[in-house]
Amino acid sequence: MISQFVNEKIADALPKVCLVTILLPCLNESETLAHCISEAQAGLKRAGVEGEILVADNGSTDGSQQIAVDLNARVVPVAQRGYGSALSGGIKAAKGDFILMADSDMSYDLSDLPKFLIKLEAGADFVMGCRLPTGGGTIHSGAMPFLHRWLGNPVLSALGRLFFKSHIHDFHCGIRAFRRDKVLALNLSTSGMEFATEMIVKAHLAEFKIEEVPVTLRKDGRNRPPHLRTWRDGWRHLRFMLLYAPNWLFLYPGLVLFL
Repeated sequence: MISQFVNEKIADALPKVCLVTILLPCLNESETLAHCISEAQAGLKRAGVEGEILVADNGSTDGSQQIAVDLNARVVPVAQRGYGSALSGGIKAAKGDFILMADSDMSYDLSDLPKFLIKLEAGADFVMGCRLPTGGGTIHSGAMPFLHRWLGNPVLSALGRLFFKSHIHDFHCGIRAFRRDKVLALNLSTSGMEFATEMIVKAHLAEFKIEEVPVTLRKDGRNRPPHLRTWRDGWRHLRFMLLYAPNWLFLYPGLVLFL
């Protein structure tokens, strides 16, 4: 059932099957959501495609839903809490053949949509953004905490490349695009921040054609701490990768101990 926050006339006016959905998970993002929606609209216009902006709301209490509706975005309420839950609910509700997902905190430039669409239209199933300079990306000063930039992201991404024979430089970039039907077939199930890792790990295991494009990470526009918890969420990402890389979890350490 469509939420009371959704403008039904706007939803009805959307094409039955639109080409692109820009998906924004949201939990109390009233400070930055309007800017993100405006950039998303600019991205659709710049790409010259039909599309919708979909806000997957995870129980906001700060009026984020009404901000979205006022700016002609569609809102889908997701009752189960968690970053992964919000994205999963949004992917299921999306009308687009292609989905671009990104955070609602102004850290990514949503007008970058065309560079992702070019890869998808050329045959890619999944297109990752890359913030790290090793993959051509850019990180503005103050945009990423020291531990995330120099320890968390490089180490976890390196392990991802090792475990899954991946070419992706930045396993945890929050802006990425994909074919909706392909990702639905992965049966993603995690509810927390590790959802981002589950997507890319299962995409590799399913032998998706995966591409990468450089993006810029900006300092977010919020006046509160992010939802991400460094050590807890870092461990959840690592644990998930190990569960899907049994050779590295059991076989190789066992051989070393045996020798």
